[in-house]
Amino acid sequence: MNEEVIINPGKERGEPELPASGLLCINPADAKFLAERGAKMSGKRHFLFNSKLHIVSGPERGSGFFVAGPSIGAPMAVMTLEKLIALGAKRVVVCGWCGSLNPQLKTGDVLLPTWGLSEEGTSGHYPISGQAISSERLRAELSTIILNNQFNCTEGPIWTTDALFRETKGKVRDYAQKSILAVDMEFSALATVAIYRKIDLAAALIVSDQLWGEKWQPGFRNRQFRENSKKILNLLFNFTAGMA
Repeated sequence: MNEEVIINPGKERGEPELPASGLLCINPADAKFLAERGAKMSGKRHFLFNSKLHIVSGPERGSGFFVAGPSIGAPMAVMTLEKLIALGAKRVVVCGWCGSLNPQLKTGDVLLPTWGLSEEGTSGHYPISGQAISSERLRAELSTIILNNQFNCTEGPIWTTDALFRETKGKVRDYAQKSILAVDMEFSALATVAIYRKIDLAAALIVSDQLWGEKWQPGFRNRQFRENSKKILNLLFNFTAGMA
C-alpha cells in the first residue's frame, strides 16, 4: 500500500539548485579525492547531512555537475540520494566498491550492476514494480568509456546487504550459483529510489576484495589497487563532467 508519508524530501531556503548530473561517492577516500578535483575547477562546497556536496558550475544557469559523498550503507546512501534529487539531480553515477563472488571478477576490475538482490532494509519501503535495475543507457555509456581505457569491465547482478560481517560462505556459494557476481551495501536501495523518483542512475563499482576462494582476499590494501582506483575515479569524474 502506497500510504501518505509524513516527511518528504525537499529544497529548503538557502539550499543550492543542483545541476542535473553528478557523482555520488560511497567511500570517504574516494569522495575526498573527487571533491579535491572539483575544488580545482572552482567547485563550491555545500552542506549535505553527514555527507559533503561540491558543485562545479558551468557557463550557463543549471549547467555543471556535482560531487557528493561519502554515503556508506543503504540508509545513509538513500538519504543522500533523496536530498540530491530534491535539489535537482536527474542523472547520478554511483562510484564505490564491491566484493567479488565469482573468479570472473578480480580485484581492480569494474562491475556495472544491472540489477540488485536486496538484503538491506531500506528499499522495501519504496513501492516499485519489478527489479531494482540501473539505467541501461547510462550503464552502456559507462561501459564504453571504461573499456575504451583498457580496464576490465563486467555487467551483471549484485547482492546488497547491510550485514557486512554476516557474509557467509554458504551465501557466497549460493548466490554465485545463481550468477550473482558481487556484493555491496548500497546498490539495490539506490536503484530502487532512482526508479521510484524517476531519475537515471547507474553504478561503477571497483572490486576491492574476493570472497569466492578458500580465504577472503582483501585486495583494497594493495598499492596497485589504490593506484588503479584513482585512474578509474578520474575517468568517472571526466565522464560526469562531460554530461554537464
